[in-house]
Amino acid sequence: MTSTTPRYKAIEAFLLERIQSGAYPVNHQIPPEEQLARDFGVSRMTANKAIRDLVQQGYLMRQAGLGTFVTDRKAESSLHEVLNIASEVRGRGHEYSNGVIRCEAIEADDEVALRLGVRLGTEVFHTVLVHRENGVPIQLEDRFVNPRWVPDYLQTDFTRQTPNEVLVATCPISDVEHVVEAILVDRQTADWLDIDCTAPCLSMIRRTWSDEHLVSYARLTHPGTRYKLRSTLNRRRG
Repeated sequence: MTSTTPRYKAIEAFLLERIQSGAYPVNHQIPPEEQLARDFGVSRMTANKAIRDLVQQGYLMRQAGLGTFVTDRKAESSLHEVLNIASEVRGRGHEYSNGVIRCEAIEADDEVALRLGVRLGTEVFHTVLVHRENGVPIQLEDRFVNPRWVPDYLQTDFTRQTPNEVLVATCPISDVEHVVEAILVDRQTADWLDIDCTAPCLSMIRRTWSDEHLVSYARLTHPGTRYKLRSTLNRRRG
């Protein structure tokens, strides 16, 4: 007994190929359902199913009365949550990987001591990782951790566990502070992110607490063309 691929999948594959090849760039209007149904010899309902699935995956966006358009499908992260970047990437149906650049114990300089709430010269743990989505760098994570709260941090195999996973498992996060700004990066950072030094980037400073303990301070740098940050505020009327 053989199984057949649903016919709407052929339309999905066609549209994805056009999007990923650049034939349908961002904001391009795709053919209407009626045309896709005729071209593929299927019902309009089948064509609608293909489009609806790609809308849900973030590739397309419907605009009432105008049509369906290709979206700017950058990686996205919420400012109100501390999510594991590996889970974010896999949740989009993509492949996650990383490269470990540094994993060391160092003495806290003025900035790190101030940000992490320790004395100048205190030993702290330091890691630098490049996080990738489908092989493309989307974040440089430069993190400092207070060894008092996560003593085994440097023993982690960070190719198998992200720093976020380690911190959450050891010290569940109770509070988080984010500071975001647009920046240009130095040559070394640009090389790690595989971008030009003139490319705009998003920089996020993140500090995390577990109860009253300040556990971690991280500088997260994202290429502006590959990443976006989202903040949602719900105001409820009493």
